[in-house]
Amino acid sequence: MLEPHLEIIDLHRRQVLYEAGEAIRYTYFPHNAVVSLVNVLEDGGSVEVAVFGREGVFGLISALFTRESFGRYIVQIPGTASQVEIEWLREAVNACPRMRLLLYRFTEALLAQTFQIVTCNAVHSVEARCCRWLLSTHDRVEQDTLPLTHEFLAEMLGTQRPSVSIVLRTLQRAGLIRQRRGGIVITDRAGLQEAACECYGKIRRSYERLLPRTYAPADDDIGSTMS
Repeated sequence: MLEPHLEIIDLHRRQVLYEAGEAIRYTYFPHNAVVSLVNVLEDGGSVEVAVFGREGVFGLISALFTRESFGRYIVQIPGTASQVEIEWLREAVNACPRMRLLLYRFTEALLAQTFQIVTCNAVHSVEARCCRWLLSTHDRVEQDTLPLTHEFLAEMLGTQRPSVSIVLRTLQRAGLIRQRRGGIVITDRAGLQEAACECYGKIRRSYERLLPRTYAPADDDIGSTMS
């Protein structure tokens, strides 16, 4: 039902798709791009409250109700996405019970993710949150190299850049990652999972329960490290 109305577009690094309060015209289904929803504070600071990749869709919940963006949608990892006008999606949801059920399940998984991220930001260390963030981003891309800078990672974690730089050097000395210009290479995923807080496992299990096959079978090692 949606395919005739989908348009494949390129999403560029740090591209802002919506600011808080802006009217939402399109919903996006990422292919290999990763997009963050961040809350921007009056002093210019920001913190991530949700993340979207190939497992989901963004711009949906706001569009079905207020039609205004909750916050800033900014591209973390560049790539492509399918864009569709809101009206076509609303028609498809109303006409197709299976699609409606699937979107309800995704909405529940998204709310569970947001709930856990808010808790994580409040109580866990920068190092644990950084590991959680790297793992969740790694889940959404088909490569070990994440094109990220210290500055952008600090923005997503709601902390200072020097704090992130210290954490990344610590993770590199432990052999969990390797830093290179403009990117971070995941070298020991199992080690990152051990260093991450419980939030990564809880978020992932919510998606696996509500949206089976969200993650590749080869990644089914979470039970042994996060139980």
